[in-house]
Amino acid sequence: MADTNYQAISTRLKKISKIWNAKEVILEMKDNDYSHWKQMEWIGFYFQYLCEKHLNDIFEFQIPRYNNVSFDGLYKIPFDFKAHAMNTSSHQIIVNDSEAIASAIKEYGKVGLLLALGKVEYNDEKRSFQKWHEKIKGGLSDYTKERIARGAWSRLRKVEFDLQQISLIEITDKTLVKCGSFQQDFRNSDGRPRHKKVLLDLEKIDDELVQVLEF
Repeated sequence: MADTNYQAISTRLKKISKIWNAKEVILEMKDNDYSHWKQMEWIGFYFQYLCEKHLNDIFEFQIPRYNNVSFDGLYKIPFDFKAHAMNTSSHQIIVNDSEAIASAIKEYGKVGLLLALGKVEYNDEKRSFQKWHEKIKGGLSDYTKERIARGAWSRLRKVEFDLQQISLIEITDKTLVKCGSFQQDFRNSDGRPRHKKVLLDLEKIDDELVQVLEF
């Protein structure tokens, strides 16, 4: 089983800013040619961007890969990078493909999750941030056009993230027993079944939480 000394990770991630302003960080990602700067759920992609920026001397990214599914990075064990709002009623995190996680645990003994937790603020009722984001992206995305066409409700976008802590969580076979599934029995538009993903309930983890970096 891999060595569980993660001090090198926390030392590097301490450099991360506490307040993430949506417009500022989106422009930062755009200016640095980060491919996901257009994404609506920018908080998760910005944390991934920060991990790749600050951990690039100890991590390899987008490996290991199992079939068509890759982890966000590898440092002693495979890792995924996620961000989650603390001021919400949901405490469940969609992690990664169930089969990929099971394969990685079999090979490495466990997988890691770097989880950024913070308080979010949302767009005003006039959706000024949403309009700004659509403008710099060059107009409405195909996803947005399709949503409008079917008359679906548009969620308020997050405009700020106040980082409270980064948790390092280890997932083992024992953890999977406590986890649920996401996308089980879901299908893609072409009828093919979607890959089932592990759904981690933060209220059920205990020994899995091995390190907390507070901001």
